[in-house]
Amino acid sequence: MIKKKKPSLLLPIGAAVLLVGGGAAAYWVLTKGGIGSGDLPVGAEVIPQDALMTLSVSTDPGQWQQLREFGTPQSQAAFDQNLVQLRNRLLTANGYDYEKDIQPWIGKEVSIALLAPPAAPNAAPVLPKPVAIVVLPIQNPLQAKQLLEKPRSQTAGKLVDRTYKGFQIKETQGKAENFSVTVFDGKLLVVTTDPKVMDRAIDTYKGEQGQRALKTIPGIAQALSKIQTTQTFGQLYLNVPAATAFTLATTGKAADASKTAPMSETQGVAATMSLEAEGMRFKGVTWYKPDSQKTYQVENKAKTMPDRLPANTLLMASGGNLRQFWQNYNQGATALNFALPNSKPSESDWLQKALKSTINMDLEKDFLAWMDGEFAVAMTNVPDGSPSGLPFNLLFMVKSSDRNATEATLKQLDQTLADKYKFKVEEAKVGDQAVTNWTLPTIGFAVTHGWLTDNVAFIALGSPNVSVVNDILPKPAASLGASQPFKASVPADPNPNNGNFFANLDLYKAKKLPLPQLPLGNQNLLDAVRSIGVTAAISDDRSTRYDVSLLLQKAGKPAPLPSPTVPSSTPSPSNNPALELPSVPSPVPSP
Repeated sequence: MIKKKKPSLLLPIGAAVLLVGGGAAAYWVLTKGGIGSGDLPVGAEVIPQDALMTLSVSTDPGQWQQLREFGTPQSQAAFDQNLVQLRNRLLTANGYDYEKDIQPWIGKEVSIALLAPPAAPNAAPVLPKPVAIVVLPIQNPLQAKQLLEKPRSQTAGKLVDRTYKGFQIKETQGKAENFSVTVFDGKLLVVTTDPKVMDRAIDTYKGEQGQRALKTIPGIAQALSKIQTTQTFGQLYLNVPAATAFTLATTGKAADASKTAPMSETQGVAATMSLEAEGMRFKGVTWYKPDSQKTYQVENKAKTMPDRLPANTLLMASGGNLRQFWQNYNQGATALNFALPNSKPSESDWLQKALKSTINMDLEKDFLAWMDGEFAVAMTNVPDGSPSGLPFNLLFMVKSSDRNATEATLKQLDQTLADKYKFKVEEAKVGDQAVTNWTLPTIGFAVTHGWLTDNVAFIALGSPNVSVVNDILPKPAASLGASQPFKASVPADPNPNNGNFFANLDLYKAKKLPLPQLPLGNQNLLDAVRSIGVTAAISDDRSTRYDVSLLLQKAGKPAPLPSPTVPSSTPSPSNNPALELPSVPSPVPSP
């Protein structure tokens, strides 16, 4: 029997599962939605402290409608298809309709947490899969009670009852995906995919068996308070030590101390996401454990680099102190370490070895020793129709603390490239500024270095026919920092900050340059992004802050989701005794 009424576009439980399944995408894309214990997610008193990840999403239909309007027609259709599949699997297959059965009583947000599965003694060795806990706040207990008393069809599976420490639990049997359900003091309806995990949630709530709740994690409330917004759509918390250990266990890799030690010092990564007219805005925070011996150097000196780059910049990354950034990376304490979790800081000496073997220079002594100021790495556009050469230009800029040391390094580079690699090294002028060019006709590009100011050095690589140096000396005619795409994409906060990242994907894709391949066939997600902007700062000696903005394509108002197919077999009330909720007064009519 096909229902004629259109289903709700909002499927918070299914959407949460979908986004968790997105892995790295979920890492950035989801965050918090409305209520809870202060800034904590709803269910923070039920979810165990060692949960790998906790995700909360809003149940506001207006926000979900706005979310569905973003993207290309292809990404919009793919997102809707995932929503429909999850709705049919999680709700329809169990005999429920969101609009009729859940929306009338649910609160303003739902949470889903992933836990390592309970140990199974004498079980055959298999790759463990995380177990989910879904927490739905009950805003109308009477209507929630009616849901739990609703007769189920035979195809929805058999329900059995059991009791654990005074909690009446209902569990499905005979289905590929079974669930355990109970109610906590008439306030929270909790669903898990493992009976033992349900028992853990009860012990956590009661404070028994040594179980501690998510709300007791050191520093979590303070960290989340730094990233709250007025209209939050989602909130994410990643338990870094627990998630790292679980990942190593599932991949069968032995723990590498050089790789896991820096991560184990970090307590968590959290982010909130809000929807804006042109896309999504994220606020992120990372923080160390209270007993960690590591601290951040509180220094936010990034100010001028976007204004030194031309407006036609495709991609750029800047920071406040290159030497400090490199040291932090080696210690596993930068955003790059989280973005590239498979990289090993202990292997970062590849650059040191490469410099030594090719030009016989030392990274620390010859370069980083004077690179303790602002820096930027950028890819700039080459005009269409330009003579053949590189399809883009590369720029590196750094503020030097010792001009004499910088000059000595550049002079040694000139000599080595001329003597060992037969580059043609010659002096030239751009306007009134002296520069040095390295050219070698057989390689199809040229390198230029010089000074932008008395203390800002640059190296530019690009086509010998189209010099990027003309775009930056004496200064850009139109700067990146003043450009509309940059100002629309890169968050103004935190301020002061320690650097930015910017990618103009509209311009990048127009040049037909290669884009990174996303997993799980989600390349159309990248097609929907117009630009990415990031602003980072050292918040204090134990935490860092990141604001991220995604400007998105808009596919327009989406069509209603297709109606679900509901099993037509006759419901059997005999196997569905009511799950008890506290007595409630007669319901007050909704306004």
